[in-house]
Amino acid sequence: MDRRVFGVETEFGITHHGAEHRGLPPEEVARYIFRPVLRWGRSSNVFIPNASRLYLDVGSHPEYATAECDDLLDLIAADRAGELIMDDLAQRAETAMAEDGFAGSVYLLKNNVDSQGNSYGSHENYMIPRTTHFRRLTTILLPFLVTRQILVGAGRLVPATDETDAHYAFSQRADHMWEGISSATTRSRPIINTRDEPHADAALHRRLHVIVGDSNMSETTSLLRYGATDLVLRMVESGVPVGDFELENPIGAIRHISHDISGKATVKVRSGPEMTAVDIQSGLLDRARRFVRENGAHHERVGQILELWERTLQAVASGDHAPIERDIDWAIKKRLLEDVAARGGLAQGHPKLEQLDMAYHDVHPRRGVFNLLAAHGRASTQLEPERIQRAIVDPPATTRAALRGRFLSTARALGAEHTVDWVHHKLVDRPLDALMFKDPLLAEDPRLDTLLGKLGDRVEQLQEQDLGERREQPGPLALTERYRLGSARELAEPPLI
Repeated sequence: MDRRVFGVETEFGITHHGAEHRGLPPEEVARYIFRPVLRWGRSSNVFIPNASRLYLDVGSHPEYATAECDDLLDLIAADRAGELIMDDLAQRAETAMAEDGFAGSVYLLKNNVDSQGNSYGSHENYMIPRTTHFRRLTTILLPFLVTRQILVGAGRLVPATDETDAHYAFSQRADHMWEGISSATTRSRPIINTRDEPHADAALHRRLHVIVGDSNMSETTSLLRYGATDLVLRMVESGVPVGDFELENPIGAIRHISHDISGKATVKVRSGPEMTAVDIQSGLLDRARRFVRENGAHHERVGQILELWERTLQAVASGDHAPIERDIDWAIKKRLLEDVAARGGLAQGHPKLEQLDMAYHDVHPRRGVFNLLAAHGRASTQLEPERIQRAIVDPPATTRAALRGRFLSTARALGAEHTVDWVHHKLVDRPLDALMFKDPLLAEDPRLDTLLGKLGDRVEQLQEQDLGERREQPGPLALTERYRLGSARELAEPPLI
């Protein structure tokens, strides 16, 4: 596939620490967080003008799903924009709660496990051709995903139990996977979800839904996470030999690998002897390098992805994590916890270290520990801040997201009742003119110009109103309300969004 569409859905953890009283439970905090969303969109499930989806998921977890991206850096920017939008919602909720007598701090965490051991996800979506042989795909992809955690895991300080001492693990999500492949998402939590919802032309495309990944704070880790997975998919789609690394017990393997930070844990491969995660990933990396040499790089960051892949494997194999302590989430956090423990003489399971583990994932720009590390040069970045700020309000320009964003912005600016999902776009008072965009790579369509042109009867009303007042909305979604509106005449011919 020359151009692939990517997306990521992030569920956030929320908690409230009361100033004078006990903090409110998560379900109450979630209601405060989504008050502005309800005022803005009259629903807790809305698409916003950057073409992403914002909604309240099961278990009172705010969730943000990026718009369709066909560029890795656009995907990372869209994901980071979601952090800022969600943080803005959380800060406004904190203010509203204080006004109602519930003073305290709202914390929004981009992680995967809460203090009670409950898990919530970070789901990756990759568009693949319908013709891809799914059995071959999963046979190759499962061992890659099971062992990928040594590259891109978020890291976790695992508390002591009756059976084990407190220790550090590669992944937060690994202990909460129960099947290799399944159509379920919450009941059994498979590594690969097989539910066939392409959000596209089902005759041409399939959406690969991966729910095993940890939520990443590091942009560099995210680049490796999505970039390496894309390369493996490209090898599968091209039909090149990738090697036989099929695991005898994927669920046992993912846990075993996660809890051995030395990287020396071995797992049984069906076709041969036991192998380590480093062995399996090294085999896949060798084949990826050969694939790129023979077919060329499809993206300007492919060389960087391959270098990161190799450097991380070398760090795990050698036990010297210093070369990746600015780039890979689990290594950044591990170094931080070790430094704090050494300074304070703290044992690995000390409550202060557990709190720091959680604080690493706080998305607040000036309070979150990862963001503080990045600000002090202890964590690498890939994007200029301006690109992330643009992604708050601008959809990706080269996919269907551009059409959705333009439709939403125009309908919203002109006060036109509308409904939208990943494929369908409808003006409520013109149901027969509803549009369906089944091609995720379609960024322009004259049908949208025609439909928006029919809003011309609203232009005279706008000429008599203050556009600034019309655009001013309560709540955090003012962040996404930066419409680049021209004159009323331009709005009808069609609007400049």
